[in-house]
Amino acid sequence: MDILLVEDNLGDIGLIKLCFKKLGLLNTLQIVSDGIQAIDYLKHQGKYIDSNVPSLILLDLNLPKKNGHEVLEEIKKDTNLKNIPVVMLTTSSSESDINKSYSLGVNSYIIKPIDFDRFMEIIETIAKYWLNIVKLPD
Repeated sequence: MDILLVEDNLGDIGLIKLCFKKLGLLNTLQIVSDGIQAIDYLKHQGKYIDSNVPSLILLDLNLPKKNGHEVLEEIKKDTNLKNIPVVMLTTSSSESDINKSYSLGVNSYIIKPIDFDRFMEIIETIAKYWLNIVKLPD
């Protein structure tokens, strides 16, 4: 299963990669660093013409060019993309961000912890739930 990580923070990208490695996750992790790249990747546009449709999207909220809410809204309005589960993985604990994310159709909203061990637990939980427990659409 391919996972699309939409994240602009190099430190968080490194942590997520490290978590995947330590957990022995063999899933392909594709990474884009802004909202426009995310949409291009998902719609097979530009340099992402040969991209695979991911089984899961890990989406940061605070992104350059197009923020996570804008990306989420575009995903959930597209008949070809709307069934892909989207997990908002962000530092924002703002109630308005949480509420808006759910109103736009996010599947889960998770606040990134600053503690590495807790971060690893969260990535492991996401992986177990979305990749091993849940039956995802083709």
